[in-house]
Amino acid sequence: MSDTTPAIAYQGERGANSHLACLDRYPDHTPLPCATFEDVISAVEGGMADLAMIPVENTIAGRVGDIHHLLPATRLHIVAEYMMRIRFQLMAPAGSSLDQIDRAYSHVMALGQCRDFLRNHGIEAVTAADTAGAARQVSESGDKRAAAIAPALAAEVYGLDILAEDIEDAQHNTTRFAIMARDPVDIRAGDGRAMMAFLFQVRNIPSALYKALGGFATNGVNMTKLESYQVEGSFSASQFYAEIEGHPDDRSVQLALEELGFFSTWLKILGVYPAHESRHR
Repeated sequence: MSDTTPAIAYQGERGANSHLACLDRYPDHTPLPCATFEDVISAVEGGMADLAMIPVENTIAGRVGDIHHLLPATRLHIVAEYMMRIRFQLMAPAGSSLDQIDRAYSHVMALGQCRDFLRNHGIEAVTAADTAGAARQVSESGDKRAAAIAPALAAEVYGLDILAEDIEDAQHNTTRFAIMARDPVDIRAGDGRAMMAFLFQVRNIPSALYKALGGFATNGVNMTKLESYQVEGSFSASQFYAEIEGHPDDRSVQLALEELGFFSTWLKILGVYPAHESRHR
């Protein structure tokens, strides 16, 4: 990696979907693989990378739970979002044929999303740590009866043959990524459709959440996501991750946040960024 080439960090091995997202969205950046989400965030906070590509949710599997527990402590800002269609390929060592394959390795979510294909071809599903790691494992084994389910990029990286393309059961399989950086993006109200992501914790009083969110409804602010998770093992203190359509300089958003503040113990804005083009569709 040169001193002049920007880098983008992602969690996983080379050939993973997050690696592919980095290449698609930022082809001028050098992808930097990291073992964990903590390592991804640390790489950007410490200056080893300029951006972080973080998966936050999938249309089939739901939210990526681990990342939400890291957001309250990070100094990074969400500066963009990217939505990528997920496609899985069945790949095996060179010279293998589909009728030879008796087992396929992949992440448990990928196996579940290719259940029909595996059942129809009598292939046993074997859980691996991740999709790209499964491809590397199959490549290193050289076993022509074993295959991996992974993105096409993994076949290129690990020298495997693709035996079947786009084997996922659902054609709407899409992952949404949050791109994070050390500095917030400079986006102004009225420059286009904006999204805002934030964390908050409601006061431990009756109807606090209902009252805290009432301002968004009364001021016509569309909340596109609201998720809760417990704080440090407590059943009484819940943190919430939310996303809305709007800019904090919009009067309607200001009024909604003001009401939210009355019933919350704290509020942290994670980012204000342009909406991905797919939201317009």
